[in-house]
Amino acid sequence: MDHSPKLSPDGSRLAFISNRDGSNQIYMKWLKTGAVSKISNLTSTPKALSWSPDAKQLAFSMFVATTSSSPINLPGKPEGATWSEPAKYIDDVYYRADGAGYSKKGFEQLFIIDANGGNAKQLTFDEFNNGGEVSFSKDKKALYFSANRHNNYLLKPTNSEVYKLNLITLEVTAVTDRNGPDRQPQVSPNGRYLAYTGYDDKQTNYENTQLYIRDLRSGKTTNLTADLDRSVAKIKWSGNSKGIYFSYADQGQTTLAYQPRSGSRKVITEKIGSVSFGRPYSGGDFDVSEDDEIVFTLADTQRPADVAAIKRGKAQRLTSLNDNSLGHKQLAKVEELWLKSSHDQLPIQAWVAYPPGFDSNKKYPLILEIHGGPVANYGPHFSAEVQLYAAKGNVVLYMNPRGSDSYGKEFAQTIHHNYPSNDYDDLMTGVDALIAKGFIDESKLFVTGGSGGGVLTAWIVGHTDRFAAAVVAKPVINWISFVLTADFYPFFADYWFPGKPWDHIEHYMKRSPISYVGNVKTPTMLLTGESDFRTPISETEQFYQALKLQGVETAMVRIPDASHGITARPSNLMAKVAYIQW
Repeated sequence: MDHSPKLSPDGSRLAFISNRDGSNQIYMKWLKTGAVSKISNLTSTPKALSWSPDAKQLAFSMFVATTSSSPINLPGKPEGATWSEPAKYIDDVYYRADGAGYSKKGFEQLFIIDANGGNAKQLTFDEFNNGGEVSFSKDKKALYFSANRHNNYLLKPTNSEVYKLNLITLEVTAVTDRNGPDRQPQVSPNGRYLAYTGYDDKQTNYENTQLYIRDLRSGKTTNLTADLDRSVAKIKWSGNSKGIYFSYADQGQTTLAYQPRSGSRKVITEKIGSVSFGRPYSGGDFDVSEDDEIVFTLADTQRPADVAAIKRGKAQRLTSLNDNSLGHKQLAKVEELWLKSSHDQLPIQAWVAYPPGFDSNKKYPLILEIHGGPVANYGPHFSAEVQLYAAKGNVVLYMNPRGSDSYGKEFAQTIHHNYPSNDYDDLMTGVDALIAKGFIDESKLFVTGGSGGGVLTAWIVGHTDRFAAAVVAKPVINWISFVLTADFYPFFADYWFPGKPWDHIEHYMKRSPISYVGNVKTPTMLLTGESDFRTPISETEQFYQALKLQGVETAMVRIPDASHGITARPSNLMAKVAYIQW
């Protein structure tokens, strides 16, 4: 597979990563001739390629293993004997990661390689993960990168800084110094300014990510988005260094804006299309050339993402990748709704997908589909799952209840130390609103969701029996066991709860769906990947066995070798949708 392309500053070559020869290496394509050559011979997978300003070198990060000693010594294996796999001795804070499995000992380190090929030179050697996006200084004498190099980095994983690496002495110095995640360092084309993103960490479930620039001559730092109640996502300098393009999520869609170093920002487009495929999460991507030509992903509820460009101030679609496969199909029409929560009249955004041939005089089953996160958002984007549900004759409702992002900090923080809670009321408000329209069969209400949506689905069946059936995907059922088994557990304990489980047992259990399993009457299926280390399958097993003890109709679907991203493989996406039709 070829991935992670990076165009050279002079536009003549494309560097990318590929495993076409067996292992992941750096390749170069000369765009004029089409010639492709492997330029590296690395022992591990390279990441985050970054060109030098003169297009002569590439910087990247790569995992470097360290040796570990066993606390025991076993006698040699007798000749001809077949022994079992050796025991795993673990003493690391982070010993497994969702999607990656059990971790090897070692660290991400920075490297540099000649763009024409050769041996890569290692630049960092200390026991920190020095990975992430890298940016050269204009004079090529330094690299800027983001890392958490604090002594307590294992237990305080979000406290990263921007660092400067002197390429002559290999000395590393901190550019930023605050409690919070400073990331995405980018040196301006003229070399004078450093842009980066971050926020002051207040140990909440959510803070708006801000855009900063630092004058590398004076040391002055300016927050360019203090007045924007949204989180900055990707950033990219303009070719003349006078401003920065950046994206942010707003009411379920992704906006691209231009922010001058001084002055008012300008919205370029509010229609960056999501590259999500299974479910209608927002997102998308963009890039800007040195002469400020803009390309971005363009999508809607009827088509997955294509590539578009801004020409004469208007978006023009450059590709039509899915017209052959979808052009002849009748797809579900999707309508936006705004509702006021029954709990406190808080405005809630929602979308309804109607089955093809919808007739408002008929009655239809309703599927409530709930997003994960929980701080995330759905929007008016193409979703294979929603379209498949609608094609089976269902009306599909999806919403952004309180706690979702893209509506500002206050909205997202309503669930701080308070999840699940009144997000349940928001969701029921949506169901009630559709029932009031007269075309929903109240005997055929169904609910499903994954991850945070699985939490809310399990919470819902513990608080009402109005649904005919539920499918709970990759959930958390018991917050105590989750915090003590999930891969990123130091973060969850510190940011989602007021403290460690043993100090706040009542709080943890009050928010745990397992505490309400005695109320469940709804037939409930559970579906989780067997290699999920984010919401481990032990969470699913707890709810399944509790429901069996309660005599509730239930089934458990275990997806072999699947991590938290169950639908990363197309066959798993098909299986998931088929099982949800249960």
